[in-house]
Amino acid sequence: MSIFNVELKKVVDDTYDIEIGYNLSDTLVSDLENGLAGKIKKFAVITDTNVRDPYALPICEKIKHAGYSVDLFVFPAGEKSKSRETKAKIEDAMLKKGYRRDCCIIAVGGGVVTDLSGFIAGTYGRGVPFINYATTLLAAADASVGGKTAIDTPLATNTIGLFNQPQKVYIDIAAWKTLPQRQMASGMAETIKHSCLGSEDMFEFIEENLDDIYSFKKFACEYIAENNCRIKYNVVMKDEREAGLRETLNLGHTVGRAIETVSDYKLLHGEALSIGMAAQALMSARLGYMSEEQAERVIKLYGRAGLPTRIPDYIDREALVKKLYTDKKVRDGKLRFVLQKGIGATVEFAPGVYAKPIEESLAREIIMEL
Repeated sequence: MSIFNVELKKVVDDTYDIEIGYNLSDTLVSDLENGLAGKIKKFAVITDTNVRDPYALPICEKIKHAGYSVDLFVFPAGEKSKSRETKAKIEDAMLKKGYRRDCCIIAVGGGVVTDLSGFIAGTYGRGVPFINYATTLLAAADASVGGKTAIDTPLATNTIGLFNQPQKVYIDIAAWKTLPQRQMASGMAETIKHSCLGSEDMFEFIEENLDDIYSFKKFACEYIAENNCRIKYNVVMKDEREAGLRETLNLGHTVGRAIETVSDYKLLHGEALSIGMAAQALMSARLGYMSEEQAERVIKLYGRAGLPTRIPDYIDREALVKKLYTDKKVRDGKLRFVLQKGIGATVEFAPGVYAKPIEESLAREIIMEL
């Protein structure tokens, strides 16, 4: 018997820029001309049916006008499209169009688009570069930043995927004005969550300036865009692959993701998260990590943002309790929750441990209250 040692030490620099601004499509094309994707001349633009006409098609035309080869790949808008089936259809379409390893993917859209596109980029040709052009507040706050990509299955959400960092992220605040109010509110859910886990100052800013955010006042929108990125960066920089600290970004998601699935995606991600945040706030107060007054402030702010904080009557509460066990934080069959410490922080239960095992009876009790 013999052993051959394969020494393979990697030093990877995944540094990238996040550009926050208005009407950034010309900037994107200029960056491509200046080598953002290296010598690549072939681009696959992936988008959904909502974003195709207002943003993806014009971006394709500008890329084509700059002398590059470009194709547009479109899938039906909505969380249900974040699936194995959609991933396979896009990959097959790219193969038919002759895409190989010498290409770059550009994701134009919201969180479903960036999640799915980043996963495709990580596996297509064993890995091709990709760029995120975020057109929603939800994508700006969450999915386009941090490198977590995934799909959903009927059994669980976001458990099949990979960590894959983009070449660059563009956050186009001008696109927010085209969003339906319901979609804008959905993005606010992740924004408020970030303030709950990372900045009491940001939480207070949202309390005081919510109307200005929804009126698209420049100072207010730029503030939340920049602080979303700052808070997420401060977490991801220390824990890119979710070994511990990055679990704090999952605040509210244990119940939220379960509700989203059990509702058969009648609820948008942010709407389900809002209910999940109400649940974790009540749990955090019940366990003494925040006061009842602080929990009420969190729930009230979500309500003011136009988001639900109670479980809809059509959702089977017992089915919801069972669904909690598909959460990615479950260990050894035990539910685990990230919990708030007051407003602006999360609880570190032990060095590097940010999720606490919770008895099903307590989770059920709070779910029944909501």
